[in-house]
Amino acid sequence: MRAAVIQQYRADLSLQTVPDPVCEADGVVVKVLACGICRSDWHGWVGEHAKVKPGAIPGHEYCGEVVEAGPLARWKVGERIIAPFILACGECPECRSGQTTTCRAQRVPGFGEPGAYAEYVSVPHAHNLTRLPDFLTPALAAGLGCRVTTAYHALTGRAGLQAGEWLAIHGTGGIGLSALLIGKALGARIVAVDVVPERLTHARTLGAEHVINAADGDTAARIREVTGGGAHVSLEALGIEATANASIECLRPLGRHVQVGLPTGHTAQMQINMNAVYMKQLALFGTRGMPAWRYPPLLSLIESGQVDVRPIVARHVALSQASAELRAFDGPMSPGVAVITDLLG
Repeated sequence: MRAAVIQQYRADLSLQTVPDPVCEADGVVVKVLACGICRSDWHGWVGEHAKVKPGAIPGHEYCGEVVEAGPLARWKVGERIIAPFILACGECPECRSGQTTTCRAQRVPGFGEPGAYAEYVSVPHAHNLTRLPDFLTPALAAGLGCRVTTAYHALTGRAGLQAGEWLAIHGTGGIGLSALLIGKALGARIVAVDVVPERLTHARTLGAEHVINAADGDTAARIREVTGGGAHVSLEALGIEATANASIECLRPLGRHVQVGLPTGHTAQMQINMNAVYMKQLALFGTRGMPAWRYPPLLSLIESGQVDVRPIVARHVALSQASAELRAFDGPMSPGVAVITDLLG
């Protein structure tokens, strides 16, 4: 099969013919219909993720068609699926408690496993999969990836966002836009923060009540001013020290900070304003992915029209264009995300 392989960090992906994946007993092999290009992929491509080594195939935001099913899998050839990026074992104490994103034996395509920048991908633990509904195109389903799903779980399963609360979003990439759309659907009031004017304009058209350019300085103080005392919930979507502290400092007393951006490599250790946490008695939530069992309520929001995911996907690209999209994460980016829909191009 054809796949894009990391040969060396920060170099163009190598388009190669590699062996077809092997189907595991409890898994399936999927023909990839679409795969999102994510900032997490960029972390691996630049060499800042411990599980991504030269020779890896990236890609964890995918949907596809089952072409082979193991004897323990409940899926049939020809069925179309969406996959969460965390494939939980289903047997450990964390899985049995429903907290599958903390599974002790989790497997993640693209991070220690061959990913979906390829014609086909092997998916173990296929009980995590969800049927691709008719109302979603493959590109939009891939766009859900670790963006909409992660944002949904961050706001509902972790921070408990309520109608009428102020939600501050630091970074309006895929995760940030997803949080904006979901937050609006939940009845929150939104403040969007970025450094790219085009992104801020886009966020306002999608329902942000206030937009703030972080390049203008003292983001936290400006959020406290426009919200009349601070956000109730603040979501950090970049994984860097400056925005993490702005997120914490913009909160009102008893506010909730949600760390969604991936702190890895040189950002794994940060200096955080713990005095603000202490004095305002804040809650800090880490979050990563979404348990597979939470797909139904999220898909219901999308099917009902309460959450329109179409603004998230801005570009359909070929596999050969993935390197350029990864390079784009090095600088300011235009609104929306790219999805690979042509695995042969």
